[in-house]
Amino acid sequence: MSHVSTRERVRTRRRVRHLGLHVIVIAVGSFIVVPILYGVLSGFKSNQQLSSNPFGLPSPWVASNYTDVLLSPDFWRQVGNSTFIAVATAVLVVGASAMAGFVFARFAFRGRETMFTLFTMGLMFPFAVAILPLFVLLRGLGLLDNPLGVILPQAAFGLPMTIIILRGFFRSIPGEIEEAATLDGCSAFGFFWRILLPMARPAIATVSVLAIVSSWNNFFLPLVVFNSPEWWTIPVGVQQFSGQYSSDTARVLAYVIVAMIPALAFYSVAERQLISGLTAGATKG
Repeated sequence: MSHVSTRERVRTRRRVRHLGLHVIVIAVGSFIVVPILYGVLSGFKSNQQLSSNPFGLPSPWVASNYTDVLLSPDFWRQVGNSTFIAVATAVLVVGASAMAGFVFARFAFRGRETMFTLFTMGLMFPFAVAILPLFVLLRGLGLLDNPLGVILPQAAFGLPMTIIILRGFFRSIPGEIEEAATLDGCSAFGFFWRILLPMARPAIATVSVLAIVSSWNNFFLPLVVFNSPEWWTIPVGVQQFSGQYSSDTARVLAYVIVAMIPALAFYSVAERQLISGLTAGATKG
């Protein structure tokens, strides 16, 4: 009887713990989903409906708020700018970090750990701290109103985290594989290019997704660098649109919701790869 009662107590504790976790997850999810749902429904309302019935369903439904945004060439130009800058940033930061992570992981040389520590110290400095000297530097180089003025700094600030992730993954590759490749006449770069990179696809996919998402959500740097509307990204476009149509709340909410769709669509596609890459890095590390 004692064993049965003990098992029952253990099961009860597990159920209570799982119930508590479910309550926390539901609460956190509500904080995320409810504002988005409110924004979606409010985008189908007129400003008069927002004032008289802020939490009810639209009556009638005003689809012109969304269609005006979707038919706007400015919106699609901002989507294209954000996509180009995010992809270019990811290619640059992943390419540079992969080579640096390979050196830090597979080569032993004096000062390696000191140099690696210098890279990791980059995580301690928030982006906003460097914005003033960065602006002066970009102005001196003539990179204002130039996409390189955003791509290069984003790649530089993305190097520390990317190098840390890739170095840990590269170090988990057994040395016997490298020895066998060397005996077959494979050079160091050949081993890196032909063997190591294909094996590190989960980690590379993970850091690529992180770089793209970070670039897509970056607001401060594009706001400082781009004065011309021709190069505005989605976050800057949302800010400018909300300022231009500050009295038209329903239209602004529709613009914000539509601006979220590309990021949500990308994340829904890349979510599995991101989670599997992080899980692989955790188990291999």
